Amino acid sequence: MSDKLKQIIDKQGAQQADTGLDQSDDIVQLVGFIIGDEEYAVPILAIQEIIKPFSWTRVPQVPPYVLGVFNLRGAVIPLIDLRAKFGLQAKKQSDETRFIVMRHGDDVAGFVIDRLTMAIRIKKENIGAAPDTMNSEDSVIDGVGKQADKIITLLKVNKLLERDF
Repeated sequence: MSDKLKQIIDKQGAQQADTGLDQSDDIVQLVGFIIGDEEYAVPILAIQEIIKPFSWTRVPQVPPYVLGVFNLRGAVIPLIDLRAKFGLQAKKQSDETRFIVMRHGDDVAGFVIDRLTMAIRIKKENIGAAPDTMNSEDSVIDGVGKQADKIITLLKVNKLLERDF
């Protein structure tokens, strides 16, 4: 387990103690991250690793949001820029940029994010459906999580990992 993922899990334990949530509550555990000005989250169990950026190999004839592939302990994994996939302007990587490696079944990919936020625990009753304007079949948006001071967009990992290249 990467150090960053361990830190997130430790923060989650502290958050659980602070909020008084116990394991009997109907809780969804998520990892939050920033892309552009928005906060997104995916289920913590879909995260294989969170790593600092390193070099990758470009691949010809792929969509612009596919940066290329990288080698992670012998496995060749595609690297997807979520800024580009979401139609945002490119941004130079910073010290806060991370690669999140997600897995759903046999599908694995790395995603470039601007910044990791924290482990998030939200009661299922505080998660709403995706906005009505979204086509729920094809959308990467699974729903919205409501917290006291913000709304977090929850993403479908299986849709993020679908390959159209």
